[in-house]
Amino acid sequence: MIVDTRLVIRPRRALIMCSVLAVALVAVFVVVAVLLRNGDTGVRFQRSDQAAMVGIGILLGCGVMLFAIARVRADAEGIEVRNVLITRRFAWTDVLSVSFPDGASWARLELPDDEYHAVMAVQAVDRDRAVEAVRALRKLHRAATGG
Repeated sequence: MIVDTRLVIRPRRALIMCSVLAVALVAVFVVVAVLLRNGDTGVRFQRSDQAAMVGIGILLGCGVMLFAIARVRADAEGIEVRNVLITRRFAWTDVLSVSFPDGASWARLELPDDEYHAVMAVQAVDRDRAVEAVRALRKLHRAATGG
């Protein structure tokens, strides 16, 4: 995992689960779009309605995949955390510690003034990979801060 004091962490199970869910959503909406014109409901559905259903399925699939793009890049100077929509970079001197509280879904960076930042790339469902990732991040933090 560590190469030249550079570390890149991505969630594994979240990627698999999000991919399956995204494909399932698109498939369901495509099936609904195909069956939309074949019903005797008294409502007249057009091709544009079918296209809209497929479009909604694709949008929902893309939205689900946002949860799979979490990533952490860490090096000797600091850590860059990309969660669902926001990427933030922290210098190691600004981070008090890397923690994984009991019952939490993902790790977090403890910051001054009782603040913290979620690290969604290190998820509890990844089990041993998450433990390795937290240890590697703590090692980089210790090396950078001398503590």
